[in-house]
Amino acid sequence: MKIEHFQEYSFNLNRDMEFKVYGHSGKPCIVFPAQDGRYFDFENFKMIEACQRQIDQGLIQFFCVDSIDLESWSNTNKSARDRIEQHERWYNYICDEFVPRVKQISKDANDHKDLGILLTGCSMGAAHSLNFFLRRPDFFDSVIALSGIYHAGHFFKDYSDDLVYNNSPIQYIENMHYDHFYVDLYRQRNIILCVGQGEWEDEMIVDTRKMEELFRYKDIPATIEYWGFDVNHDWPWWRKQLPYYLTKII
Repeated sequence: MKIEHFQEYSFNLNRDMEFKVYGHSGKPCIVFPAQDGRYFDFENFKMIEACQRQIDQGLIQFFCVDSIDLESWSNTNKSARDRIEQHERWYNYICDEFVPRVKQISKDANDHKDLGILLTGCSMGAAHSLNFFLRRPDFFDSVIALSGIYHAGHFFKDYSDDLVYNNSPIQYIENMHYDHFYVDLYRQRNIILCVGQGEWEDEMIVDTRKMEELFRYKDIPATIEYWGFDVNHDWPWWRKQLPYYLTKII
């Protein structure tokens, strides 16, 4: 398997940021880490190994990016506004700096073809992947979100402002007009949300059901699945889910 490591300066974050690329060709897939995670977690938790068949066949390239959750969503020692502003800097890094690099590397690997971009992640990574997908459907054409929370209130409690709202999918999708041009783009995309019904999935089930309701109300096609009561919020199940759902996309 081809594996590359990159360390590149981000103007939005004023620091070097790291990422790893797994695979020699195929649809580019940006991977967001679980809460407070790092770009190498997907490999360490054997998610890359679980998808090795698709990688070796040249069907998928994983682009595992670094998070800064410890400075934003998880950092309760800072003011809520400072936390969400830091997240927004990371959001701008992803959209303005990281996505162009993904496209460049992907086109070089795929005879200059534009294969679109898939987003995925587990837990907080699922929250990020769905949020980025919904905020920029012009950038991303597919999302596989596993066991995510989709309301910013889980992290910001009673605090809200413009930026918190813009990063809270349940809130902004609920208020988005049925005829909004983004809604039309969503209808042309591939959306997959999955959650187990076992231990530590309670809040994720609630949010997934709410997203399902909102998608249905706005006639946005999406695959929403609830796995069994033995399916916990943990890596062994995500290792089963991701390769299964990749077959639906690639």
